[in-house]
Amino acid sequence: MQKYTHLTLEQRYQISSDLKSNISISEIAKRLGCHKSTISREIKRNTGLRGYRPKQAQSKATARKANNAYHISDFAWAYIKHLLKSILFP
Repeated sequence: MQKYTHLTLEQRYQISSDLKSNISISEIAKRLGCHKSTISREIKRNTGLRGYRPKQAQSKATARKANNAYHISDFAWAYIKHLLKSILFP
């Protein structure tokens, strides 16, 4: 199974160029070595009123990544609270 990697800014510029040249999503995916659904989602997520803009797409992807910070499960929080109580109130 292939490991997942994010699209790079260069790949986004390639997508933009290929879209302007009316190249199909399947062909773009082959050129970039990723699945056609990856390209389709990328275009869908990052196409605005002025079309697909690679620099803006990169900024949006970075922002989504930043908003997806570390999450601590309820179980982990309960365990942390338990440890703190045992340290503070032995």
